[in-house]
Amino acid sequence: MKKLFLTAILLLPLMVAAQPPAKIIKLKDLQNLMTSKSDSIQVINFWATWCGPCVKELPLFEKLNNNGTSNVKVSLVSLDLDLDPNPEKVYKFVTRKNLKSEVLILDEQDPNSWIDKIDPRWSGALPATLIVNTKTGKRTFFEGEVDEEKLNNLITAIQ
Repeated sequence: MKKLFLTAILLLPLMVAAQPPAKIIKLKDLQNLMTSKSDSIQVINFWATWCGPCVKELPLFEKLNNNGTSNVKVSLVSLDLDLDPNPEKVYKFVTRKNLKSEVLILDEQDPNSWIDKIDPRWSGALPATLIVNTKTGKRTFFEGEVDEEKLNNLITAIQ
């Protein structure tokens, strides 16, 4: 019995580590995230591992996520599956960068069929950030790399 217990304790970290560091979602899941009533401001950043400006701004979203403000929720939505159907690259990236924000991988193959459903102003370029206040219905969208001041102004504008 002692041996079995010891084996279970040694294997526990492996079982926990086996869970992927990101969740694969479909468009309907993303739309639910954008519309679910909440007291939190939802900051949704669209990015990809191959996008230099996206990777450059990730620490800003991590800082926002970790600043202790409970009224802001950050979700990082990877669009990597559009070019490569294997999510392993994203999993490794998230682990290597030690991302703590919620990381979602959008599994939709034809961007032209869903981009307008996120925001009609979106050309499809990355990075892009959608900020939603589901309590008031206010939302704003920004295409391109943001800096801390711009991000804070976007959040303030919809409060």
